[in-house]
Amino acid sequence: MEEKQLPHNHGQRIEHSLDEMPATQEFQAVSDIFRQLGDSSRTRIFWLLCHCEECVINISAIMGMSSPAVSHHLKLLKASGLIVSRREGKEVYYKAADTQAAQLLHHMIEKMVEITCPTLS
Repeated sequence: MEEKQLPHNHGQRIEHSLDEMPATQEFQAVSDIFRQLGDSSRTRIFWLLCHCEECVINISAIMGMSSPAVSHHLKLLKASGLIVSRREGKEVYYKAADTQAAQLLHHMIEKMVEITCPTLS
């Protein structure tokens, strides 16, 4: 990266950090994934699918939500690449994607629950 003259010099040497900073579109991709988990129902569904493979009807029953609402959340999670689906006859089963991003987000959710809800530990 070319030398950037900042408006204020605070005595910090941030050139290396700026050279390592990912591109704006990379931050957008990260933000898009976090946006998916900004809804507590979607986070619960994702967490569940990290632990099992399930169909919409059963997810609806577990979550106490309507099938259309669950389907909407599943569509968003699938579009973000966090979950995958497979069809068996008329039934479609969903589970967490076997990707580094999905695994990391699952781990982050587990850790955040530990931190924010210490009485559950």
